[in-house]
Amino acid sequence: MTTLYEKLGGKDAVDIAVDKFYKHVLNDERIKQFFDNVDMEKQRGHQKDFLTYAFGGSSVYDGKTIRKAHKHLVEEMGLNSEHFDAVIENFVITLKELGISDELIQEVGAIAAAPEHKRDVLNR
Repeated sequence: MTTLYEKLGGKDAVDIAVDKFYKHVLNDERIKQFFDNVDMEKQRGHQKDFLTYAFGGSSVYDGKTIRKAHKHLVEEMGLNSEHFDAVIENFVITLKELGISDELIQEVGAIAAAPEHKRDVLNR
């Protein structure tokens, strides 16, 4: 069975997508403040590792849980549902720019925007 990771193009595709995604995020007035004091090289690495795992490219993820990674953003910076939706919107824009099919974007969205992930990000 082919994983979503493989369907998207594997490591090179995830690397390109994450780099392009953060360019969008850092220019989005709704959410860029959450990255003001973040080491973006390190952040990109974490995101690449997480998406590789989430999309089936690895069976191991050693990073923080989604809930733990975002807890301080909720408590200290007011991360909310609108911010979450803006991040997903930027990810979809990125995938469309990269020529990813609507079918694969729906598969990605089913994972990235799943209600349980949103609850975890928002620490609910």
